[in-house]
Amino acid sequence: MIRVICLLIGYLFGLFQTSYFLGKMHHMDIREHGSGNAGTTNALRTMGKKAAAITLLCDCLKCVLAVWVIRLVFGKTHPDMMSLLVLYGAAGCVLGHNFPITMGFKGGKGIAASVGMVLAFDWKLFLIAAVIFFALFFLFHYVSVSSLAAYLSTFIGTIVFGRMGCYHLEKAYRIELYVVMGALLLLAVYRHRENIQRLLKGTESKITFSKK
Repeated sequence: MIRVICLLIGYLFGLFQTSYFLGKMHHMDIREHGSGNAGTTNALRTMGKKAAAITLLCDCLKCVLAVWVIRLVFGKTHPDMMSLLVLYGAAGCVLGHNFPITMGFKGGKGIAASVGMVLAFDWKLFLIAAVIFFALFFLFHYVSVSSLAAYLSTFIGTIVFGRMGCYHLEKAYRIELYVVMGALLLLAVYRHRENIQRLLKGTESKITFSKK
């Protein structure tokens, strides 16, 4: 039951769709423009760098806040499984961002929210994922490739650090942690399925910041 509560807490935070509200300020529904996703990359394409930066920051922050609430509520009562509960809350936030009930379950792809998830879960994983993301992005300029590679590194890093005892979980909880992180990785791949198809066809759009 406590896992469901953490998921619901995260889901409620995930319902705040930054790019959607910014789009309304620009008198548009971002889901009807660009890629149709309510996320950072589409905010960049449709509203510019400032809107994209605000979207990234706020979508990260909502996941961090969800984790903070979970630590505040359950930190003293369930210290033996706190890392697992934190991940459940973060997963709920990603689900709320991707499938918001308030927007007909049509949200973003969850990458910005996942950045907040990794940052709140384990700063070491965040640094590793950030290095991989930016290295691949500046080499190839594909946000989708960089995001999925960073997600994969987070999954692998979770297993490595878990086996090293970094999360202070008993074996059953540790395996559950891996399963949840693996499920989030698979969700990210699923949400990027169209990007993957375009990559295979050679039609995926690149993101560059140079002025024409």
